[in-house]
Amino acid sequence: MVFDFLLKLFRKAGRATSPQESEDESEDDCLDTNNPFPDVVAIEFSDVIDLHSIPPRQVKQVVEGYIEEAHERGVEWVRIIHGKGVGVQREVVRSILARSPLVADFRDAPPEAGGWGATIVTMVVRQRATNNELRTTDN
Repeated sequence: MVFDFLLKLFRKAGRATSPQESEDESEDDCLDTNNPFPDVVAIEFSDVIDLHSIPPRQVKQVVEGYIEEAHERGVEWVRIIHGKGVGVQREVVRSILARSPLVADFRDAPPEAGGWGATIVTMVVRQRATNNELRTTDN
């Protein structure tokens, strides 16, 4: 249960901010030669994501990708740690959640899980069809 959407988003964001490159260049040509960790990093999926290490300009893409991945996996709740600070990151995260059709509800985490420095998200859970439902829709 490993995914690498964070790396894909970082690379996509990096290409979007860099000058246009020719289409015949491979992805390997686009990598930073000064990067000490050029290999793809697989991150195990968890129901908690900590945004402290995410650059602010990439938070929107990361949160949207994380919510999509959680929905695809059928996760009911996730916790997004954005930190307390002055509340800017919290508001960015919550504005993304408010617009997402994959989110049923969100609220501050309980004090032992981060309080107002984290947000608990209740996901819209996909309904799985049972065998009986499949038979009735096939008729």
